[in-house]
Amino acid sequence: MRIDRAGAPFLAGSLIPAAACVLARRSRWAVPFLGLAACMALFFRDPERMPPEDPDVVVAPADGRVVVAGVAAPGLAPAGEWQQVSVFLSPLDVHINRVPYGGELVRMVYTPGRFLPAYNAEAASENVRNALWVRRGDRTVVFQQVVGVLARRIVCRVQVGDRLETGQRFGLMKFGSRMDVFLPPSCRLVVQPGDRVRAGESVVGRWASTSVRTPC
Repeated sequence: MRIDRAGAPFLAGSLIPAAACVLARRSRWAVPFLGLAACMALFFRDPERMPPEDPDVVVAPADGRVVVAGVAAPGLAPAGEWQQVSVFLSPLDVHINRVPYGGELVRMVYTPGRFLPAYNAEAASENVRNALWVRRGDRTVVFQQVVGVLARRIVCRVQVGDRLETGQRFGLMKFGSRMDVFLPPSCRLVVQPGDRVRAGESVVGRWASTSVRTPC
């Protein structure tokens, strides 16, 4: 299975000591390092996904459990009326983040903050986070990477002006985290708290019309 390149230093940090133990004929000492390497490979695994081709759907940006699905709480979403879908990732979930809705990346804002547990309702407004605005025609979707107690670093591999595809890989968080998606009221939510979702494949929202007006 493919391993994301962000995991290379962690794998090397486990495998090099393991190899040194074997060369020193202390094979038993290598076992804990090999176990740690296996954990790192599991965390940074990057399986292929098949995003839906429907232009009217919004997909989950991460694997995990839906903890919020409804009207966005005041102070959590950008200015205006928004619905919110939040996905909590456990350390065992795939941590590759994917674009929930394709379009042009028109804005990106990194906000420093705290390291509350990612499942905490205040995490979206208090924790370190990276918010991205994607626009396609008259539709705008905002999604953000939110760190947790274990996640202390956000990896984002896209920049303003990029054209993004639905389900495209764009980053990850190290280790354990949460992803929020903010959708306008015109997009109908199709998930509820407690649902399990897969990044790039599970549909979390759907627009009623296939027409997307483009600016003149």
